[in-house]
Amino acid sequence: MTEIDLVNRDPNNLNSHLKVAFEDVLAEPEGVRSLDCVWKLSYKCFTLWKTICYVIMTTCCGICLAAEWGCQFSYIAFVHIWYITPCFKVLELNCGFMQKLYGLCIHCCLDPMCEAFGLIFHKFQRN
Repeated sequence: MTEIDLVNRDPNNLNSHLKVAFEDVLAEPEGVRSLDCVWKLSYKCFTLWKTICYVIMTTCCGICLAAEWGCQFSYIAFVHIWYITPCFKVLELNCGFMQKLYGLCIHCCLDPMCEAFGLIFHKFQRN
């Protein structure tokens, strides 16, 4: 089992769209300003509550949800390994057989007709 990276927890950037900072949510345009102390406290409150709520939710639900997702992905792997892949193999084998049968019928029935028509129309020449 590989060692888990506790520093970079999103190495594949799956959730890069969730990088939300105070500046991404709240902004005051020129000409509209709150008091500096309100702006600073708003920043601290936003950051603090975003962090606290996330920690509380992950503490309460993270392990259970991780277990549920583990079960979901194991179920998907099970279904693919034991059901879907064998079904596709059966289809592949049967379709290969049907393709050969269809080709044989086409060559037996249509090839002689097409050759005959080709010989008939070959006799017509442009003047």
